[in-house]
Amino acid sequence: MNIDHVLLTRFNLPSRGIESLVRAKAGWLRDRLALFERFCLPSVAAQTAPGLRWIVYLDTESPAWLKDRMDAFGASGAFVPLYREEVPHSDLLRDLSTVTGQRGDVLVTSNLDNDDGVAVDFTARIQAAVTDRRRTALYLDNGLIRQGNALYRRRDPHNAFCSVAETWDEPLTCWADWHNRLGGIMPVRNIGGQPGWLQVVHGGNVSNRVRGARVAPERYAHLFQAGTEGIAAPTLEEFLVDRLLKAPSRAVRDGARSGARRMIVGIAGKEGLDRLKSAASARLRAET
Repeated sequence: MNIDHVLLTRFNLPSRGIESLVRAKAGWLRDRLALFERFCLPSVAAQTAPGLRWIVYLDTESPAWLKDRMDAFGASGAFVPLYREEVPHSDLLRDLSTVTGQRGDVLVTSNLDNDDGVAVDFTARIQAAVTDRRRTALYLDNGLIRQGNALYRRRDPHNAFCSVAETWDEPLTCWADWHNRLGGIMPVRNIGGQPGWLQVVHGGNVSNRVRGARVAPERYAHLFQAGTEGIAAPTLEEFLVDRLLKAPSRAVRDGARSGARRMIVGIAGKEGLDRLKSAASARLRAET
């Protein structure tokens, strides 16, 4: 079975709500580019699966220095930079067809945020999980979260590194819905094993936060060469404090947040949650 596999990244597409406030901060783009070059770009370059394509979407109003940098990466073959004010589904399908040549029996699309990374075998494992032509959402359950000089292992069966495998007959892609809601419109296949993705928690995050349990980086350096460098193994005291105190506290916090989010979506739908975020954004703007 021949597979057309494309990674999809929104670099700085215009957005509404609280995300727009973060993107408007001075230095956000330069900080994001630094994270992209440190974690995201080398992780894709290290992929073991052949024939992978990567589309990076950028705002048409991006500054010249960013366009020059991205176009240089594009000229080198690292990825395909495309400039858009928005990406409606019809345009996305046209871009996918153009970039791949639409030669495969199956199209696989995988979401990748521009400040995160994937394990060297991420795309190979996703492709190996494609056993037929039925539309299926694919998730590598296990991943890592990096914050500063600490590393955490987390299991998240509906994580943001989602993939969708399907035929070219009216594809939906991995952007068909929120990454944790794809199971509502198609079957889901979860894949266990070693960590397949790396989230980087930093000052510019909108929603990511530390989750999971503290781990030593040496166990995963062969999977994430760029993602684990500069991290020291936790001391016994740090390990015990995290496992006995901090990890349970994080679990309680995340449970409360997830419950509140599900309740809002259940009552008001996705649009209601977006309206709530927009209202919070307006209040923040008025206070600054």
